[in-house]
Amino acid sequence: MKKVILLSMLAVVAMTGICSCSSKAGAANADDVGQADSVPVVYYIKDINPENILKIYHALGRKADGTNVAVKISTGESGKSNHLSPALIAPFVNEVKGTIVECNTAYGGNRSTTADHLKAAEVHGYTAIANVDIMDADGDTALVVDGGLRLDKNLVGRHLADYDFLVVLSHFKGHAMGGFGGALKNVAIGIASADGKAYVHSAGKVSDPAVLWDNIAEQTAFLESMADACKSVFDMYGDKKLFINVANRLSVDCDCNGNPDAPEMGDIGILASLDPVALDRACVDMVVNSEDPGKAALIERINSRQGTHILDAAEKLGIGSQKYTLVTLE
Repeated sequence: MKKVILLSMLAVVAMTGICSCSSKAGAANADDVGQADSVPVVYYIKDINPENILKIYHALGRKADGTNVAVKISTGESGKSNHLSPALIAPFVNEVKGTIVECNTAYGGNRSTTADHLKAAEVHGYTAIANVDIMDADGDTALVVDGGLRLDKNLVGRHLADYDFLVVLSHFKGHAMGGFGGALKNVAIGIASADGKAYVHSAGKVSDPAVLWDNIAEQTAFLESMADACKSVFDMYGDKKLFINVANRLSVDCDCNGNPDAPEMGDIGILASLDPVALDRACVDMVVNSEDPGKAALIERINSRQGTHILDAAEKLGIGSQKYTLVTLE
């Protein structure tokens, strides 16, 4: 049974600073019903389990029917990271006959080389449920960013061209540099090659990870570069893509952190959409509007990094909408 909830985005107290004052942001209200065709749907289900990932996937109404389906996740930096459990995602990955895809990191750690990255994926249990492809194992390729705010190209793993459908399966949580990580971050940074990660983080100044940390971009430029990187990938796939966020283990730190802070708020659930901007906005809204007092740490992380600016930038680029209709699955 589906219960359609048309909500006006709740006003957020000034101290949070997280929600835009723009009327374009937030869940669609009753006045938007006549515009239903232009307002993306975000599906939500509270209980996090393998069956419900399949349920929310089927609700999207778009089958991952490519010859080669890429399932982009974060494989997690260490055993302490809050990456998605292989047991949780295995039935879904198997149903879509997906290959788990990743790219190497631009920092020293457990996933900066292909051999180490594959070992981490094995240790974390992912190679037991599907084939794992480190897409920049053979280098990268440049995608054109059409009308970008900061970038004119995006360096992605060369193997991305092998896949004709893209599933973005993200762990929604905080992020040390972006404020939060959801579908957009999973694509912008996760599909970028190691050199591409340096290029995005430096807003196009350098593409060598060895000199990245001396060339980190100003925050607005970084967030807009992430939006640009997303646009290049989404333009490549057209409607051959879908997005699922699992909002659990809501640490302020990303799965790229090998020693993340423990979560201070409880799990939210699973959300999915064909619109990644609406999806990430809905997740942020659920954090802000939660009655869980533990949300304060995550809100502070998002605010202190100007995290929601990526949503504004992505919307400006035409990637998606911050207005959405929330549909709860029961």
